[in-house]
Amino acid sequence: MQNKLALVTDFDGTISDDDFFDLIVNKYLTPDALEPWHLYLQGKMTHIEALGRVFAQIRIPEKELLAFIDRIPVDGAFFDTARYCKERKIPFYICSAGCDYYIKRILGDALEKYDICLVTNHGEYSPADGLKLIPPRNSPFYDKDVGISKAGVVRFLQERGYKTVLCGDGPPDVAPARIADAVFAKKFLLKKCREANIITQPFNTFGDVLNYLKEI
Repeated sequence: MQNKLALVTDFDGTISDDDFFDLIVNKYLTPDALEPWHLYLQGKMTHIEALGRVFAQIRIPEKELLAFIDRIPVDGAFFDTARYCKERKIPFYICSAGCDYYIKRILGDALEKYDICLVTNHGEYSPADGLKLIPPRNSPFYDKDVGISKAGVVRFLQERGYKTVLCGDGPPDVAPARIADAVFAKKFLLKKCREANIITQPFNTFGDVLNYLKEI
């Protein structure tokens, strides 16, 4: 392989078909529960504070929540991509502004099996207090607004000589997209990249990403 590659990807709406946030809000919460999120969109609250306040309103038995999480599908080509990265020794980072509570549940043993590094907030759930987000304040990738810095992960890899490929779809993916060496984008991120003239490749599945990795 001529190029030293690393893959950095968002989770919600990128690896999973839909955002945990959207799914949980539509299923269990009322429109009033989104007030913190509206404040975030207006620039009056940080991303992690707003997300935490919304998730804290979940009030269902944990068994029901876990069953709900187990029904969230992932991109069919994600595991093939993870397997390829492990075989070719391509560092693979999943960076999420969400939390490990549902990500680890959805991915099962894939993180360990494919040597994937998960950079995200910690999550703890109880029916009395909802889903609590705990940012990794001692991590080199800590960010006070989102909890974790995806751009920090991209810079970390670039400083070590890696050509970094980013995959994402949402607002927290814009900053890393500005500095990544290659960007695969969909939804909100694709729109913002086009507005900012950031060179990007639209993608539908991780099959597109896998083909790119094989060709480079």
